[in-house]
Amino acid sequence: MPDALSSRRLSRRGLLAAGGAATLAALLAGCGKDDAAKAPANTGGGPWSFTDDRGKKIEAAARPSRVVAFTGVAAALVDFGLDKQLVGVFGETKRTDGTVDPQAGDLNVEAVEIIGNVWGEFSLEKYAALRPELLVTHMYDPDALWYVPDESKDKILPLAPSVAVTTARVPMTKPIERYAALAESLGADLSAKKVTDAKTRFDAAAEAVRQAVKANPGIKVMACSGSPDLFYVSNPKVSTDLMYFAELGVDIVIPTKLEAGDYFEALSWENTGKFPADLILLDNRSTALQPKDLAAKPTWQQLPAVKANQVTPWDAVPRFSYAGAAPLLENLATAIRNAKKLS
Repeated sequence: MPDALSSRRLSRRGLLAAGGAATLAALLAGCGKDDAAKAPANTGGGPWSFTDDRGKKIEAAARPSRVVAFTGVAAALVDFGLDKQLVGVFGETKRTDGTVDPQAGDLNVEAVEIIGNVWGEFSLEKYAALRPELLVTHMYDPDALWYVPDESKDKILPLAPSVAVTTARVPMTKPIERYAALAESLGADLSAKKVTDAKTRFDAAAEAVRQAVKANPGIKVMACSGSPDLFYVSNPKVSTDLMYFAELGVDIVIPTKLEAGDYFEALSWENTGKFPADLILLDNRSTALQPKDLAAKPTWQQLPAVKANQVTPWDAVPRFSYAGAAPLLENLATAIRNAKKLS
C-alpha cells in the first residue's frame, strides 16, 4: 500500500517522462539551504575510497557526508557510530500505523528523508533533491542492489556512487565486518564504547548458542516464511544468518528442491510437514504471515513445533551490526535451550 508520502511525490512514470537529465538537473538546482543543514560539511581530510563487494573501488575527493541507504543498512551504520551523515533511507521504515519498523533499529527516522517505504518504491525526485554523495545497500545476488528498483536504477545510479555489500552465501559475520569497515571509512570510531560493548555482547551471545546446542543436542530447527499461497523453507547454505547459526552448531533443515537463487523451497500449504522440525524460526517481517494469520491454516496448526508452542520470531533480513545481531543470537540460544525434542 502507498504510504502517506506517496501523494506528495511525483509518480516515477511522470518524472521519467518529464525529461531525464534535464529534470534531474532542475531538481538538484532547487535544493534549499535547509536541506544542506541536514549533514555536516565534508571533513574527510582528503580523498576517500572504498572497495565494495562488487570489486568496485569507489572514490571521492572527500569523505561522503550525505549518505542514502537501505533502512537496515542505515541502522547498522548508526550502530557503528554514524549519525548526521545519513540523510535518506529506502525500504520498510514506518508502518501504516505510524510506528517505526524494527528494521530501522536505533535510526532516528524523523531526521532522514524516507524515499521509499515498501519494495519497489524509490522516489527519484526525493533522492535527487537530497544531493546524495553515496548510496549504500545489500547485495544478495551479483550486481543486484537490494530495494533499488530495476526499472529505474539507470536513473538512480548516475546521481551518486554506490556501495554494495554481499549479504548471501557468506556467514553473517562477514557483512557485519564489511559495514563496520565502511562506517569507519566514513568517520565512525569503532573503538567507541558503544561499539566495543556491542561486540562483546555479540561474542557472548554466539557462545550462548554454542552452549545451548551442547546442552540440548538433537534439536532440529527450520527457518520459514508464510504467504497466503505458499510456505517457504529457507536454505542455510545461502541465508547469511542461518549459515552462521549452522557454524555455531545449530542443526538447521536444508531444503531439497530449491527455487531459482537457491534461497528456499516453496511448498504448498498441504505439504508444510515435509521437513520434521522441533523448533521453527518464523519470518517476522510485516510482509510475511504471522502466527495470528497462520491460525487459519490447518496444516500449520498440525506441525509438531506449532502444537508444542516451539515457534520463535526470525529476522529474515537481519541488521548487520553487532548491536543488531546480538539479540537474534540471544533469542536463538534461549529458544534452543527451552525446546523439547519432538521426534
